[in-house]
Amino acid sequence: MNDRQGEVKINVSTYEWSVRIFSTIKRLLSVNIKMHHDRGQVAQGEIFLFNHFARFETFIPQYLIYQECGAYCRSVAASEFFEGDATLTNYLLSVGAVPNNHPRLIAFLAEEILRGRKVIIFPEGGMVKDRRSQDQRGRYSIYSRTALERRKHHTGAAVLSLAVDILKQSIQLAFETDDQCQIDHWMQRLEFDDPKLLQQVGERPSTIVPANITFYPMRVSDNLLHSGFELMNRGISRRLSEELLIEGNILLKNTDMDIHLGDILNSRDYWSWWVKPIVKQLAPEMKSLDDLLSKQEPHPSIKHRLLNSRLRHNALRLRNDYMKAIYSEVTINLSHLASLIIYNLLEKEQTAINSELFHRILYLAVKSAQKISNINLHRSLQDADCYGELTAEKCAGLDQFFMTAAQLELIEHVDDHYLFMPKLCKDHEFDQIRLENMIEVYANEARPVAGLVQMIDHAINHAKRITPEQMAAHLFDDELQSFHWDKARFSKPRHQEINNKETATQSGEPILILPQNRNPLGIVLVHGFLATPAEVKSFAEKLGHLGFAVITPRLKGHGTSPWDLRERRWKEWLASVQRAYRIMQCYCEDICLVGFSTGGALSLLQAAEQPDGLAGVVAVSTPVKFRNKNMIFVPLVHHANKLMSWLPSYEGIMPFRPNDTEHPDINYSTMPLHSLFELRLMVTQLTKRLPDIHCPALLMQADGDPAVVPDSVNRVYNKISSTEKSIEMIQSNRHGILNENIGNTQGIIIQYLKGLNSRYIQPEPAPNLTEPLTQELAV
Repeated sequence: MNDRQGEVKINVSTYEWSVRIFSTIKRLLSVNIKMHHDRGQVAQGEIFLFNHFARFETFIPQYLIYQECGAYCRSVAASEFFEGDATLTNYLLSVGAVPNNHPRLIAFLAEEILRGRKVIIFPEGGMVKDRRSQDQRGRYSIYSRTALERRKHHTGAAVLSLAVDILKQSIQLAFETDDQCQIDHWMQRLEFDDPKLLQQVGERPSTIVPANITFYPMRVSDNLLHSGFELMNRGISRRLSEELLIEGNILLKNTDMDIHLGDILNSRDYWSWWVKPIVKQLAPEMKSLDDLLSKQEPHPSIKHRLLNSRLRHNALRLRNDYMKAIYSEVTINLSHLASLIIYNLLEKEQTAINSELFHRILYLAVKSAQKISNINLHRSLQDADCYGELTAEKCAGLDQFFMTAAQLELIEHVDDHYLFMPKLCKDHEFDQIRLENMIEVYANEARPVAGLVQMIDHAINHAKRITPEQMAAHLFDDELQSFHWDKARFSKPRHQEINNKETATQSGEPILILPQNRNPLGIVLVHGFLATPAEVKSFAEKLGHLGFAVITPRLKGHGTSPWDLRERRWKEWLASVQRAYRIMQCYCEDICLVGFSTGGALSLLQAAEQPDGLAGVVAVSTPVKFRNKNMIFVPLVHHANKLMSWLPSYEGIMPFRPNDTEHPDINYSTMPLHSLFELRLMVTQLTKRLPDIHCPALLMQADGDPAVVPDSVNRVYNKISSTEKSIEMIQSNRHGILNENIGNTQGIIIQYLKGLNSRYIQPEPAPNLTEPLTQELAV
């Protein structure tokens, strides 16, 4: 215990023991904690401010800060936690917690900051369960459980930061004037041995870091924690029951906890120019903050009163700025956008919407949000795999949102419409709103983000008039984003050993070519296994010069890292082709699929689906049987790898093998064994689906193909149901006949495509012989 009452030093061993315990518990829980920052906030920050939505989140910031920079943190906690149980009280004090009714709270924390401690504060006070922080005029306030009304946020953090700055100015002036008495006083009080370190403390800016904690998704279904507690404690309060239900789901049901640190606020920026001279006059006599902050001082000087007045006045400005920053740092997710759309429609007295239109609005809202630089987007809104199928009404995140909405009787899905129930507009008690109307909670949380509400309104209006080509541009942008997202995801240190072996130099990005005067027929051009769109890029450009619109998708897992490919299933490759087909449908009513090797197999599988507008399919070097006899052992090795991967830090007996490629500048040099297994599964499915192909088909094969048994082409030909089908055999002992244009492979395909294209070119109308021929003769 210090000589000043209630000021207990942090117990280093207890603190570090607690961090280790929390690390163990964190691994057992289903909450995925990520702290986002990129401007040195953790190292430079002194006071960290967080919004408050759950009890357990109060233990997490200090753990993350210690992990990142090794600093010990003080935290302000409700005084009720320090009453009664002496063991709990002593523990909380030893790990840095300070009760909010501490008699010299500001002065003590200010001195702790000067000693190198960081301070964590939740300026809202209690948990804000309704997430409501702004009124109709944009002013910030929160509900007070004790006063049973809304109130302004606490200014304690602002007063603390400004007070710290006063002390720092005092220390600086002591060094500037060589006031050894004052220097010695501060060295003794702050427990410094080296005056240079004290001087550095005085020169360091006083800083506040506003931060936002966001949970996603939020669920209201029952959980083990809630059920167990209710079983042992019959008749628990509604408040506790609600907290166990919501927070138990956060901890136990795979929830993301994103913590975004905002820009650093420098407290000295909030002082007027004339304040520093006052501090200069008071500095020699300033031994602590107690006299300045005390309201009980019998005869404070005019200078003391003036400085105290400006401190509290500036604290209001600083408080408003950091609360705005806290609420602006929310991590926006799909449920936020969906909730804002729903309340926007309700404000316009619209109580139902066509589900297809709603999905389109939501998709456009996602695409618009991606372009607003000041918005923190949840990773599910940056990864097109998570939101890209919204327009096809396939999105797991949105399904979960509507399942919760239906469970709470907020929205009904009837036929092809979403019906908004009256409960959405009802008022709910503070401790019940999270259980009764999660949609309003999401909307309240998102509203303070600048520009978001206006963006939602624009998305609603734009969705009603967007053209197919505009939609296609968004969808193709998703494909580009997906490439960069996947590449970044598999570029971490654990991937580098394999990635460094790669020889590919050409880009793996998908390709879209749209000539000004387009032919009626569009082309979906699909690359092969282990390759990228670069494999068929030159051919795609040649087709573009001939007037064909061409899209070359990147098959999932390709063009990034062998690690990426190792995680993919063949159905994801097919989904890449299907997305490309939907994009091309926005530009051309009639489409021909052209694929090489595995791309040929995928083109045939897509043709078997008989999609609208399918004009034909061209499959080059399609694998049905492989030359490599070792392919029969792939399932055995795959299952052995899968079995061995259960061991910690073990990837299997043979997760990768070298790939002897014809085009090392395009293809992976390392092949995942799992992908060969998926290739076999795809070929098995292809042989089953071949009879479902009825469109015109051109099949091409090299007679000496080193990878694919040439008879594969006959097997495909004999099984497809097309009445218009043909085989072109190319004399070559190379597999890549399309890329290398061996035997005029590209020319043969071009002639075939021209033949298909001619079917869709409308003939010129016959001249009207009853009209004068003057103009025609003049020409």
